[in-house]
Amino acid sequence: MRKTLAEWRPAVDEAIADLVPQEIDAEYLETFFGEPTYEYDPQGIQRALSDPLWDLLDRGGKRWRAVLFLVFVEAFGENPEAYLPYACIPEILHNGTIIVDDVEDEASMRRGDDALHHIYGQDVALNAGNAMYFLPLKLLMENPGDLPPERRLAAYEMLMYELNRTHLGQGMDICWHNERDVRITAEQYLEMCACKTGCLGRIVARLAAIVTDQPTAVEHAVADYAELTSVAFQIGDDILDVENSLGRAGEFGKEFGNDVREGKKTLLVIHAIRESEPEHAARLQEILAADTNTDEEVLEALSIIEDAGSIDYARDRALALAAEARESIADLDLEETAHEELQEFTEFVIDRDV
Repeated sequence: MRKTLAEWRPAVDEAIADLVPQEIDAEYLETFFGEPTYEYDPQGIQRALSDPLWDLLDRGGKRWRAVLFLVFVEAFGENPEAYLPYACIPEILHNGTIIVDDVEDEASMRRGDDALHHIYGQDVALNAGNAMYFLPLKLLMENPGDLPPERRLAAYEMLMYELNRTHLGQGMDICWHNERDVRITAEQYLEMCACKTGCLGRIVARLAAIVTDQPTAVEHAVADYAELTSVAFQIGDDILDVENSLGRAGEFGKEFGNDVREGKKTLLVIHAIRESEPEHAARLQEILAADTNTDEEVLEALSIIEDAGSIDYARDRALALAAEARESIADLDLEETAHEELQEFTEFVIDRDV
């Protein structure tokens, strides 16, 4: 899967540049947004929209959502290049959520550099992030591939459904972040992941099924696969944050002890509080609830998590979800090579080191 990601990334970036160029001019603005009532300011829109987006994209990122869309298209027996523009939809949506999420979390770093709101200001970051929820919808109007009206409508309705649930997940995450006590269950945490992260994955799978006109049963099966894999990915992300901070993972591009500093109620935290001695559980909650933490306090929290066996617990849950994802598409009639890549991807999201 790593090879597939590397092969498709340049084409994905080129397709994104067709939608949001790195250099904004008046011709692009008039073509994309329509003639101005008075006069556009290309320089201002460059600084407020294109620069933040490409700053984030140029830092890295695997583009796995866009590439997974193309793998699904190939699995359905279609030519991925014919549907390449649609791969931009989940990728730009994802990057929009990152920008807004970093503002809401007061994050300091993203992909090894300052979070965008520290560079461009919260106002520019929020506007750019919100714009990325809407820019990809323009593709449904431009209609690459000449989709019939009923398929375009199905794609639009699907996006509205999944994006609404994405914000349910983010709402839960923000609420828990602002609470002192860890009151939630593992199942509630997994539901948050299914909404916040899983819905973006479901968009990938469902969009590929819709634009290639797959039966409803196939669309549901690949949506289940994508949701389960995305939740496993989020758990893997949480594990990486802990292991990176403990010095056992690769360069992760985030601040040391990022999740602890932000007071995130991850699956590892929920398990550690449930399994630790009362005084250790109380201390972990105290550190998570603090407005600021020293490096020593972060390491203390990470040690409590590790001593409770929470890293192994979270990895086992992620592996189980990945196995369930593979099972959800086992009976589908998919192109063999692409089917193998889909199977491999469920392992990649957990065993990665970045």
